[in-house]
Amino acid sequence: MNRFIILLGLVLITAGSCKEAPKTTQKSPKTEAAAKSLLERLADKHGFENWKDVSSISFTFNIDRDTLHIERSWIWEVQKNRVTMISPTDTVSYLRSEVDSTLARTDATFINDKYWFLAPYQWVWDAESFSHTYEEKALAPISGDSMPRLTIIYGQEGGYTPGDAYDFFLGEDSLVREWVFRRGNQPEPSVTTTWEGYEEIGGLMLATSHQNAEGSFKISFTGISVE
Repeated sequence: MNRFIILLGLVLITAGSCKEAPKTTQKSPKTEAAAKSLLERLADKHGFENWKDVSSISFTFNIDRDTLHIERSWIWEVQKNRVTMISPTDTVSYLRSEVDSTLARTDATFINDKYWFLAPYQWVWDAESFSHTYEEKALAPISGDSMPRLTIIYGQEGGYTPGDAYDFFLGEDSLVREWVFRRGNQPEPSVTTTWEGYEEIGGLMLATSHQNAEGSFKISFTGISVE
């Protein structure tokens, strides 16, 4: 289960193994696409289908609020689930399977930053941890345009901040264009920003910039590398 806080969050990646691979029948690409859930299809629009080929991803998370600038860099060795945080004052490296009380704050920060970066992938990773609804037409909060809206509400148990809700507004290409974070599923928005500056890197379609309507708050990603 993976979670996001708006500057905190949680992730848990699970993996299973078996002694013998199950027998499968050959399916055409069209049949396989039809079998995918709505969440999987929307995640694939953001390049999720290529995530299986990613061994590591790195990025710098930048926050600009008025005159304040904060940045921290991350290296996520996906296959090993090892995370390295590099800040102006410290470097911390750890396995996510070995997070304890001394690493909880760093790990929560990683989950937050990763959610801002890869939220559409969390639709698949977290699918058993939230309920969701999809509307064909809803009023986007910043542009005022009519867009499809995917609303996700996390359960009341698990994670750093259970019960949070997110409204994703999708463009004609099914890419996220705006979103709203609502702490504890409250009706009022806690944070509302754009999703823009999309770049295709290593087969992943990544939004590199988010900002509020006033332009006084901005989150951006630099130094992106996918291997």
